[in-house]
Amino acid sequence: MRLNVNGQAYEADVEPEMPLLWALREFIGLTGTKFGCGIAQCGACTVHLDGEPVRSCTMPVSAAAGKRVVTIEGLSRDSSHPVQKAWLELDVPQCGYCQSGQIMAAAALLAKNPQPTDKDIDEAMTNICRCGTYQRIRAAVHIAAGTGKGGGSIIHMAATGAGADSAGAAADQTTQA
Repeated sequence: MRLNVNGQAYEADVEPEMPLLWALREFIGLTGTKFGCGIAQCGACTVHLDGEPVRSCTMPVSAAAGKRVVTIEGLSRDSSHPVQKAWLELDVPQCGYCQSGQIMAAAALLAKNPQPTDKDIDEAMTNICRCGTYQRIRAAVHIAAGTGKGGGSIIHMAATGAGADSAGAAADQTTQA
């Protein structure tokens, strides 16, 4: 099987029905793409296939032949992609297991919709995060998009120390109620 992964050609001697995820991890050695559920629900295995986000755990490797596959390793070599920078700025991951898939989904969203609304983000980001970092993920997508909305989130304010007085006052009011 001939594959184009992250701009490089590979020959993989695999069965055509093998999931793309396993060809990437076991035969090509790119382990950034994670196995989560195995039924294309959680999104930990998200990669780009000709620019589209796909769940690689159920996609047969034969479906990727002749197409461009981009994994988290191919998004940028030095974590300089705007989504990766935003993820680092907000310290999005907790356990981090799902984050390569989350980043790939966010990058695909921004490639199609450079100025997404909260609704756009919620509809496009269908990956599951067991740690529940969804607010940070949404804020990071806004930061990567440059919409200015990420900078106004409670998460961002806490990460940068901005607005600590007003956030603390709001927390005090909530506790007193």
